[in-house]
Amino acid sequence: MFTEFDDYLSGYFTDDYWYDEGFLIAQEMLLKFSPQDWGELSNGVLNKPIEWQRKLAYCLHNESSMDELNMLLKLLDTDDEELLEICVDSLRSFTSSESKKLILKNPSLLQRIYELIPNSGEATKKVFQAFLEKIQS
Repeated sequence: MFTEFDDYLSGYFTDDYWYDEGFLIAQEMLLKFSPQDWGELSNGVLNKPIEWQRKLAYCLHNESSMDELNMLLKLLDTDDEELLEICVDSLRSFTSSESKKLILKNPSLLQRIYELIPNSGEATKKVFQAFLEKIQS
């Protein structure tokens, strides 16, 4: 399943298609992942193009999946602000106490968000602030 998923995310999508249908198809593929698929994804994700990583992060919203949470935490190690914003937006879905504990084990993330907020656009500020409120409640 990983190879099929990789090929899918590597394809070209118009923005309209991706946000209307494409990401839903990718999410369905992730639901079929085996532990081996998650391992392949984890081992190679940081070697993928940044656009591929952004698409992946956009798909990761299954709050009951520790694999998805761990993948988002891995993707946070980026200099790409758009990828960081997508990851933080996706992390807002992970509200269980176990998820919050894992996220809070990454204090550099919180520090980075606090540093980015003053220079961010209004929509990004709201995403960051909502994330901080959820994670610290």
